[in-house]
Amino acid sequence: MRQSASSKLMTEEDIRKMSAQIIDGKQIAQNVRDQVAVGVKARLDMDKRAPCLAVILVGFDPASQVYVRNKKNACKEVGIESVSYDLSADTNQQQLLTLVDTLNSDDNIDGILVQLPLPAHLDANEILERIRPEKDVDGFHPFNLGRLAQRLPALRPCTPKGVMTLLESTGQTIRGKDAVIVGASNIVGRPMTLELLLAGCTTTTTHRFTQDLAAHVQRADIVVVGVGRPGLVKGEWIKPGAIVIDVGINRLEDGRLVGDVDYAVAAERASWITPVPGGVGPMTVATLMENTLEAANNHS
Repeated sequence: MRQSASSKLMTEEDIRKMSAQIIDGKQIAQNVRDQVAVGVKARLDMDKRAPCLAVILVGFDPASQVYVRNKKNACKEVGIESVSYDLSADTNQQQLLTLVDTLNSDDNIDGILVQLPLPAHLDANEILERIRPEKDVDGFHPFNLGRLAQRLPALRPCTPKGVMTLLESTGQTIRGKDAVIVGASNIVGRPMTLELLLAGCTTTTTHRFTQDLAAHVQRADIVVVGVGRPGLVKGEWIKPGAIVIDVGINRLEDGRLVGDVDYAVAAERASWITPVPGGVGPMTVATLMENTLEAANNHS
């Protein structure tokens, strides 16, 4: 009994001493943008035009306006041209579909991005499916998701692809690891599962009907959380030495931005962890730049 108690105390002591290394999403995103800038310059040196991204914003949602501005600034930084279409909130379905058709047929447009969420009266699925797959730089088209599922990735969803870049930055081998994805959204959870499968992980995707979420998280070597509920994943659930990727971003009443993971405790147990902010967020925009360059290179 004494030996067992001593072993348990040593394990707890090891956990207390553990301090996760921070996965610096800002720096890694900058590295990606730098690489994209080199790729854009290479196109120009071959007398090809710069890639061009069309960004469609419907309505005047403040958060969406910020996201669009960040994307346009990133385009400018790496040398990608951007064209903005700022439409009124009362734009109807047919008007938006007609604009997408016009951009689809424009050979000078390499990527089309429709900023989500759209006003409630618009059918986002129909609009996203109207974008030609080879111009779907968000990676949401069923064709691109299907290619990912078939292990033949084309344009990949930005946030999950960005997460994979973050995981690669740790230098850790993830093939054969147990990965748990918390959240099953079309934008993050489901394609994230496909990305980790492609990388050779054994994956579990949890959702609102999952029973005993803690038990799933506790056995995971890699935890990716993207739900939008602050503190959903308790720090003590994290397996010692696990890699934790927090996709969630939530603003508290006191103005602080936090993720979905109890960061302070999780950082004492994990080997690597992303901060919020400054983790996954910058990677989404950087990966969009990467996808736009890829679309242009595929086109010409």
